[in-house]
Amino acid sequence: MLMSITGDLIRGHTDTIILAHLLQDDSYGYQINKAILEKTDGQYELKEATLYTAFRRLENAGYIRSYWGDENTGARRRYYAITPAGREAFFKMKSEWEEAKTTIEKLL
Repeated sequence: MLMSITGDLIRGHTDTIILAHLLQDDSYGYQINKAILEKTDGQYELKEATLYTAFRRLENAGYIRSYWGDENTGARRRYYAITPAGREAFFKMKSEWEEAKTTIEKLL
């Protein structure tokens, strides 16, 4: 039961998590999901549909842009990069998360 509650809590912050990852460097879906798994010690993984829906939403909002990587071997990957508007949105989302976390801590 704890896992689904954790999933529900995290799910509302998918965009923020993706933007946080892209603040470090451009990336692609599999790499972002792998990083999330590693950072959570295997406890949380985004479903592929959730991840790519978030990419579309973030790109439509102007927070990220995508481009095709130049792969010499294997399949070409679609990379994502954060935009200046995306950076601004990330810091706003992070601030909102901090406020919510503080409020929840007071209530619990």
